[in-house]
Formats: sequence, C-alpha cells, structure tokens
Amino acid sequence: MENTNAYAKPVTLGNILKFAIPTIAMSVFMSFYTMVDGLFVSNLIGTAALSAINLTAPVIQLVTAVSTMLATGGSAVIMKKMGEKKSEEAKEDFTFLILVNVFVGIAMCALGYLVMGKIFAGMNLSADVAGYCVEYLSRYLLFTVPILLMNNFTLYMIASEKATLSLICSVSGGVLNMALDYVFIAVFHMGISGAAIATGMGYSVTAVVGLFVFNRRNSFLHFKKPAFRLRVLANAATNGCSEMATALVTGIITMMFNWTLLHYVGENGVAAVTIIMYVLMFASSLYTGYSYGVAPMLSFYHGEQNHAKLKKLVSVSLKVIAVISVLTAVFSFCFTEPLVSVFARPDNPVYGLAVSGNKICTIALLFIGFNIFASGMFTALSNGVVSAVLAFSRSFVFMLVTMIVLPLILGVNGIWLATPVAELMAIALSAAMFFKYRKRYGY
Repeated sequence: MENTNAYAKPVTLGNILKFAIPTIAMSVFMSFYTMVDGLFVSNLIGTAALSAINLTAPVIQLVTAVSTMLATGGSAVIMKKMGEKKSEEAKEDFTFLILVNVFVGIAMCALGYLVMGKIFAGMNLSADVAGYCVEYLSRYLLFTVPILLMNNFTLYMIASEKATLSLICSVSGGVLNMALDYVFIAVFHMGISGAAIATGMGYSVTAVVGLFVFNRRNSFLHFKKPAFRLRVLANAATNGCSEMATALVTGIITMMFNWTLLHYVGENGVAAVTIIMYVLMFASSLYTGYSYGVAPMLSFYHGEQNHAKLKKLVSVSLKVIAVISVLTAVFSFCFTEPLVSVFARPDNPVYGLAVSGNKICTIALLFIGFNIFASGMFTALSNGVVSAVLAFSRSFVFMLVTMIVLPLILGVNGIWLATPVAELMAIALSAAMFFKYRKRYGY
C-alpha cells in the first residue's frame, strides 16, 4: 500500500519534511487566522472586545484540551496498532473514538451554557467587557462538536498520509473565517458575535470534509462498525493526557495572567497580553506543527520496533527544532513594534505595554520548541505518564511558581518574564526525561 511504503522509506530530512511541512503550514495558518480574528475585533470593535476574547480563553481552552487529548492519544493508540498489523481493529477503535468526541462535544456545549454567566460575574469587569465575554462565548459554544471533530480529523488525516488535504482544509477554513469576519463585523455589524460565528464556521470545514474522507473504504483509516472497547478510550485518554494538561493549564495560566494584569495595570494589560499571546502562539505553531507531523512516524516505528529509524528521526528532529527556535526568537524580537502595531496604534496605552512585554517573552521561544517536542514524542511512544509530567510541570507548576514570585519582585516586568523562566525550568526536566528513557525506546 502507498501508506505502508511511505513509512518504509529511509528516514531523511526530505522524507521527514514531507510529513511535517503540511502540518507546520497548517498549524501556522490556523494560528494566523486566530490572529486575524483579533485584528478585526481590535480595529473594528475595540481593545475592550479584544480583552473579552482573552477572558473567554480559559473556557475555550477546556474544549481544546478535551479534543486534543482524544486526538493525540487516540492517534498514538491507533497508529501503534497499524504498526503491529492490526488494521481492522485500529479502524474499529478509530470509529469508536470519533463517536466519543461527538457525545463529549454535546455534553460540553450544554455545560458551557449552564456555567457561562457565573464565570464572568465574579471578575469585577466593566459592563462592556462582561457583555462582550458572554456574547462571544455563547456563539462559540454552538460549534463545540465541529471543533472536536476538526482537531481529531486533522491528526487522522496526517496519519493517513493526507496531510496535504488537511492543510487545504485548514487554509480553506481560515480564508472562510477571515472573509466572514469582515462580512459579519464590517458589513452586517454583528459585533463580537460575528467573530465567534466566523471562527466556528472556519473550524467546521475540516470536520465536514473529514466525515466524507473517512467514510470512503479505500482510505488508510475509515469508518466501520465500532467496537466499544473502554480500554481503548482509557489508553487514548492516558496517552493524550499530557496534551490535555497543556491545553487545560494554558487556560488556567491565562486566567492567572488576566487577574494579575487586572491588578497591576487594568483592562489595558489584558489587551496587551492578548497581543503577546498571539505573537507567541504564531511562533509556537511551527513547533506544534512539526511535532504533529512526525508523531505518526514515531508511533509507527515504535510499533514495529524499528530502533534505527526511531533514533534517526529523533536526532534530525532536534536539529530542526534548534534552527526554528533561533529564527523565531530573532524575528519576534526584531519585529516586535510592527507586529504590535497591527493590533494597537502607538498612541494607545496598550501599545507600550505589549511592546515591552513581547521583547521579554520572546526569550521563551528559544526553549518552547524542545519542550513541545519532548512531550509530543513521549505521547507518540505511548508513554502518556512521562508526557503528562513534562506538560503539567511546564505549563502549570513552573508557570505557577514564576507567576507568583516574579511579579512580587519585578512588578509588571516579572509578569512578562514568567514565561521564559518557566520554559527554561521545563527544558531541564525535558532533558532529564529524554536521557532517562533513551535506552528503553532505543532513540
């Protein structure tokens, strides 16, 4: 089969990039059109609405956390079975996990509407910002199921050697999102609700295409009568718990950032950190896209116990990430002012805060890529426990310590420095786990 031959090819930089480049481009583009959302909202509605998008982020990250857990963990389980030549069993499990996503999405949507009002009531927000929060989230939650399916189908398309199709879906969804942002906000004057609906419809493109693609019998993975194996769900959840932890605690840390900035600076600080998060997210998407691209290869080689290929793949990957890390850090530092000016004018108080904050946070880009790859690698190797330790320590424990301690010492600059210091602490732990398990997996 073509897909089997693809995994049988020699592990070279060129063959690795054939897997990784479409997912890198897809990840970058998805982050780009998230930034475009902020661009339209900040320029056509105002920085108060931009603050509201950030304030709703913890709830949205919960949706992302669950879908990421099922997608990354499920992909690792299924591709390992493919490597073990258990293709029919893998397809049954694939169908079962997709159905789980649908039911989980419905439950999360209902729960979101129940708790939405209470979440923002205790934040002491201005009436305008609180109203924007409820308006944006109430529309976004309508697309919970398509968002879960989108995250899953993205990885399963990659695993099925349809990364180019996944990229096309992401680009199409992004273009649709950007077009609808303009139409809904500038033409129909739907405000921030228009931005939420545009985002949801953009995400839905991959979900709709995936339903058609995986319904075809000639696909490497395709739907068939599911087998309800709770063990498979447990394994998927365990393997993907690190990615879930990363997304979940990202929401918690975002909430901490918001509270801290509201205390030190006010709502302008929330708008500033939103801009900085867009810049960091755009750069980090390169690492995330690469890790997603090579994950099926890691799982497949692990399944067939091909240590030589696994070792070569990890070695090349570390070199690629090192190059990307330096380039993104230099770019972000040198072009801070132009990047921030896209969202806030120089005469806006948000501008100065975002510029100074981004120059400090840029240091984190030297370490983020290695931490993302380390966590993703252990997930692909079906060691969800180590992956979870790395992700939870990096995204929560270290961030919690730095967010509490550094602002007390350095004030606002301590808030911006919290991310680089936490990532530096995380890379030490990643290196320790990498060397500890080197002999077990043969990389």
